[in-house]
Amino acid sequence: MRLMRFITVAAMAASIASLAATAGKAQSQDYPSKTVTVIVPFAAGGNTDTFGRLVAEQLDKRLGQRFIVENKPGAGGNVGLGDLARAEPDGYTIGMGTVSSNAINQTLFKTLPYDKEKGFAPLSLIARMPNVLIVNPEKLPVNSVQELIELLKKEPGKHTYASSGVGTSIHLAGELLATKAGVKITHVPYKGSSQAIMDVVAGHIDFMFDNIPTAAQQVKAGKLRALAVTSLDKASLLPDVPTMDSVIPGFVATSWHGIFAPPGTPPEIVERLSKEVQAILHDPAMKEKIEGMGATPVGNTSEEFATFIKGETDKWAEVIKAANVPLQ
Repeated sequence: MRLMRFITVAAMAASIASLAATAGKAQSQDYPSKTVTVIVPFAAGGNTDTFGRLVAEQLDKRLGQRFIVENKPGAGGNVGLGDLARAEPDGYTIGMGTVSSNAINQTLFKTLPYDKEKGFAPLSLIARMPNVLIVNPEKLPVNSVQELIELLKKEPGKHTYASSGVGTSIHLAGELLATKAGVKITHVPYKGSSQAIMDVVAGHIDFMFDNIPTAAQQVKAGKLRALAVTSLDKASLLPDVPTMDSVIPGFVATSWHGIFAPPGTPPEIVERLSKEVQAILHDPAMKEKIEGMGATPVGNTSEEFATFIKGETDKWAEVIKAANVPLQ
């Protein structure tokens, strides 16, 4: 009797599992059947917003449903990501994320509005964008990273560098420089990079790292001098500028932008969306558009993106701890 009962229960469990798998595949095939919301956890007009809208527009065309961008800025991306984490995991709410919001904040913030362990379902890395080390040539008469390091060592604590805010990749690139080069510099955080770079141009601040599209304009205008880019390869917008890695081996500090789904989203939908985003980013016209922004399009699998995020989270955790960056 017990054996028969066990067999019956096992058969029922197998049947339920089979039905669930069939339902998951059917759901994936029918997806999407209504409008999808794309949360951008930063203000409109920035790089994350731009990449989000580019991808949303193409998903719109490829899948035959509206993908509507909704900006939810605040707390370094935590407000929007909190909403994403709480959204129904059915594929009808997805969202953008960055090196700051999805790697740095894991260590920088004491508490987050979502479960760190569960995290999110990574769909694909959209693009990587190098930062560039820029100086005011009138205030700092240096022509290379090596000359800058020599000056900073000669005058410890005297020189300042700006950033777009505590915990951003721009801020931590400066901390990485201080740690790897063994120099003492003073960090001056701003609420965004626009005012920060203007103060470097005006000579109020000595230098900074900044995203390459904005910085390249000032460099080409002769107002600032570019010493190095923070990617492994040279940047298309500033092809004559060397890499930080060529002077300080292992110095890589790129900004990146990716797309995510809430935790618990069915794997069939995650795979479907990931493949669609990959196809979008591998399209020659899209690649040309993203490269024109000074970024490198990627388009990898969900698994590859998850591995990448883990490496970035670990790397920046070490920098934050080594530099004693105050937790937020």
